[in-house]
Amino acid sequence: MSHAGMCDAPPLLEARGITKTYPGTVALNDVNFDVRAGEIHALMGENGAGKSTLIKILTGAETLDSGAILIDGQPADADTTQRAQRSGVWAVHQEVMVLPNLSVADNVMLGYQPRRFGLVDRRETRRLADAALAELGLSLDADRELGSYPVAIRQLAAIARAVRANARVLVLDEPTASLDAPEVERLFDVLRALASRGTGVVFITHFLDQVYALSGRITVLRNGRVVGSSTTKALPQVDLIHMMIGKGLEQAIAAERPAKSGQGEVAARFTGLGRKGMVEPFDLTLHAGEAVGAAGLLGSGRTETAMLMFGAERADAGSVEIAGKQQRLRSPWDAIRAGLAFSPEDRKADGIFGDLSIRDNIAIVLQSKRGWARKLSRPKQQRLADEYIARLNVKTSDAEKPIGQLSGGNQQKALLARWLASEPKVLILDEPTRGIDVGAHADIVRVIEELRDSGLALYVISSELEELVAYSERISVMRDRRQVALLERDELSVDRIVAAIAAPAGEQ
Repeated sequence: MSHAGMCDAPPLLEARGITKTYPGTVALNDVNFDVRAGEIHALMGENGAGKSTLIKILTGAETLDSGAILIDGQPADADTTQRAQRSGVWAVHQEVMVLPNLSVADNVMLGYQPRRFGLVDRRETRRLADAALAELGLSLDADRELGSYPVAIRQLAAIARAVRANARVLVLDEPTASLDAPEVERLFDVLRALASRGTGVVFITHFLDQVYALSGRITVLRNGRVVGSSTTKALPQVDLIHMMIGKGLEQAIAAERPAKSGQGEVAARFTGLGRKGMVEPFDLTLHAGEAVGAAGLLGSGRTETAMLMFGAERADAGSVEIAGKQQRLRSPWDAIRAGLAFSPEDRKADGIFGDLSIRDNIAIVLQSKRGWARKLSRPKQQRLADEYIARLNVKTSDAEKPIGQLSGGNQQKALLARWLASEPKVLILDEPTRGIDVGAHADIVRVIEELRDSGLALYVISSELEELVAYSERISVMRDRRQVALLERDELSVDRIVAAIAAPAGEQ
């Protein structure tokens, strides 16, 4: 997809043929990207698409393996953050890089404080900071500690610092993730004002509506490659989603198994469950012997929903019923005792105990559920581990091998074994097939189908839409932190899911 109508002048910033490889991973592969004067350019892509790596290279935080960075058509020496900033390229990250214990003025003028007789000239610092803030239409108490202001003001102070330093290209990474609607509009007003005076803005977000409200051009990354670039007006939301997830609408597939004659018993019922600022209240019932899929783009609220269901985040609204009993889930421990299990998306950070054996990792939840006074014997642990290693086809020489030495797919199988050993009523899986090889991928899908058919209730979050359609009885579609559709079996197809994600607010 190409863009049109742009000026013939060289871009302010241009990346040509950027390639970056980490051990075992090609993060960027021959990526071309440019930012022009006075435009707001949205950089889009799902987790792992390469967005973070690209902006780190553009802003000097990472070095490239091959390719070139150009400023005004000339090769740029921007292999450190400081050099990139001197070239006029600045970044404002989601976690705002400011010094909250210093004043607004000190943050805006950091590194550029005027001096008088060798000391910082406080009066001139305040005057220049006020002037930089005024350029953005901001009136703040420059002497007030920046940490006493909300996140939105800290972001604007960071932008003011970049403006004061003559930033020509401003890169904003998920700047609205922690902002409410009025704060978002205030930020957008500032960005539009900057663009109107010739600053190039790179805008990274997972909020589709904000992309269409703010940007003039969109570039999409997927699996480390640019898959398309277009003017925003020429790219319908449904096509943007298609580019991001890499699924053609014509690829929709139907489940091959026959339709169920009826639903099983209610395993879990979530009624009006939600948490302000995280997930809007939703209703969901899970039946024994069914898999309910959860679809949505990055940031849609899928993982947050799962964490509320599992008590890893405490709901401030709604109720939970497990196997006919009302439950108050104040922690994951409460959820485990009630019969829930949760395998997280980031298995290395949140799942495995890398230095412990496969046996230890499989036995740990069952042991904690029994209580440490009723310790599982070593032979019992061994039998348990051997049973699940065989059942789930975990490829290992023995159960005593440290789990951190397994491949990602086999780590995922061992995590499933841990939770199955605890005999849960409901199993929540967050991206169970992400980042694993093809063989392990097929094994995980097979296990999900076998668990469903054996009577377990599953809630499965996945970006693999064809998979969800194949093994789910129903699919919950998430967008902007709320459930926008609950598709029944006879409605399940990839195009229905994408259409629900893309539908404007109020039209679902």
